[in-house]
Formats: sequence, structure tokens, C-alpha cells
Amino acid sequence: MTETKAVITLITGADKGIGFATAQALGKKGQQILVGARDQQRGEQAVARLKTAGVAATFIQLDVTDKAQIKAAVARIKVDYGYLSILINNAGIALGSHLPASQMSTDTMRQEFDVNFFGLVDVTQAMIPLLKAGQPAKIINVSSNMGSLGLASDPNSRFYKVSSLGYQATKASVDFATILLSKELVTEGITVNSVNPGWTATNFGGRPSDAPKPAGMQDVVTGAAQIVKMASLPLDDPQTGTFTENEGTLPW
Repeated sequence: MTETKAVITLITGADKGIGFATAQALGKKGQQILVGARDQQRGEQAVARLKTAGVAATFIQLDVTDKAQIKAAVARIKVDYGYLSILINNAGIALGSHLPASQMSTDTMRQEFDVNFFGLVDVTQAMIPLLKAGQPAKIINVSSNMGSLGLASDPNSRFYKVSSLGYQATKASVDFATILLSKELVTEGITVNSVNPGWTATNFGGRPSDAPKPAGMQDVVTGAAQIVKMASLPLDDPQTGTFTENEGTLPW
């Protein structure tokens, strides 16, 4: 009888918000959760909460902008598990508010790119050998409908008048990484997909955690739902190079 290999799932930015909700949901489905977090105290507190909920969880120190930490995380996962089944690139920031593009500070945009795009690419590139060792495997990139060129250029879309150049450009770049990596890794047994969580009640972008929830803003479980769905499909599910949300497929 063949022993079933454990599903080892690394989630960046998993100490709070959508990342934590994703960790909790996938952990309850039996996945071994590696809680990637920049802040050690918050990461360890998240692991304690997950363990109380019956989830098998481990803290992994991981600032996605710190290449030394990324390298150390790879080494630890390799020693402790030998492979990775699922990488969920969830860590992200939004700093630029909604200034007109003509006024947006490039210093602010560089900070957003360092986390949302370059950090995601650095982590992904570093983890690919572990994903190959665990194939079939998945990479799920947490993107945003705000990064959709199709929606941003559609006069009938509610995103037509949205202006947040740095954040929107980072997420469009994430989607391009998804497309290129999905084509490159398809023969390696690794799928790569983008997911839009939607407008979710978290402290993302500086929103106070106790702020009233405006109409149309969803709870964190709903925000995590499509990520959880994609990460719960069989590891050998062939779906790759997609951009989806709870309601279906999004235009790039």
C-alpha cells in the first residue's frame, strides 16, 4: 500500500488577515501549514492560534524582501520536510492611497514593488527546487482585480476610475509572472495561478482593524475562499495560468 505524502503548504504573510484565514482553512483540511511571517512574535502567535484550532502549523521567519531570510527558509524546509507541495504568495502591501498617477511618488511605488512583485518572484524562484521535489505541486499568487488591465480600461467597469498606480502596477506584474511561470513550469508538474481575494475587511492598506465595514466589503473567510478552493484541488489538477475569483474568471 502506497503511503500518501503529506501536503506541505507555505503561505507568506500568514500571520493575519487573508493569509491567516487561508492557513486555518487549509490546515483544517489536513495540510501541514508553514506560517511565513516577517514579524516573529506575530508569526508565533498565529501558529499558537492555529494549533489551538487543531491545525498542524510551524512558524517560518520570512520577510519576502530579505534574501537571506528567504535562503534560510528554503534550507529549513528542505531539512524539516524535504519538499514543498503548495506555495501561496500572499504577502503584500498597499501604500499609495488613491492619488492621481501624475502625483504618485515613485519612492512609494518602489516599496510596493519590493514586496508585491520582487519579493514574490524572489520567494518563488527560491522555492521552485522544493516544489519540484514535491511535484505535483502548486503556486498560487494572490493578485487583485485592481491589477486587471481589462477591468481598468473598461468604461463599464467599477475599476475604470480607480487610480493607485503603484499597487495596480504591482498586481499586473504579478499576473504576468503567473503567465510566464505557468508556461515554464507546466512540464515540471507545477501549476501556477493568480487569485483575486476581493475587497476584504482586514487592516490591509492601513485600514484600522476596528473600522466599520462599508457596504460591499466582505469578511475575511469570503476573501480567502477562492485561494482555499484552488489550494484544495488535487495537486495534479492541470488547471494553470488562470486568474480567478469567487465569482469566476477575471480578464488579465
